Amino acid sequence: MKAMMTSIKLQKKLHFTMQQRIISDGYGMRGKSKWIVEAIESFLKLDDYPTLADIACDMDQLTEVISIRLPDILMSKMDKAIIEVRRHYPAMEGVKSNLIRASIMQRLIREATSVTEQ
Repeated sequence: MKAMMTSIKLQKKLHFTMQQRIISDGYGMRGKSKWIVEAIESFLKLDDYPTLADIACDMDQLTEVISIRLPDILMSKMDKAIIEVRRHYPAMEGVKSNLIRASIMQRLIREATSVTEQ
């Protein structure tokens, strides 16, 4: 399976929270890309993902740079998602980064709420 390296910036607190969750979910430190790939795949299945990507635009203080490996199959799904987001928000900058950031945030939020609901 071919994969492409990409980098995004995160807020320090979001990065820390994500690292804690990756470890507590049992992925280990080498499982970061796998965890993020799963987050992106489930995020792109949401009907309102363009709106959620737009919300991620408002993040500031993006000081932490993380690198991740994304499979080619996911990259082509993301290319389609970028076109879809641009259709709704033509002026948005950094659509791919916003999609990844929003995916991470949604996985953290949705899994936190699903845990508390049990």
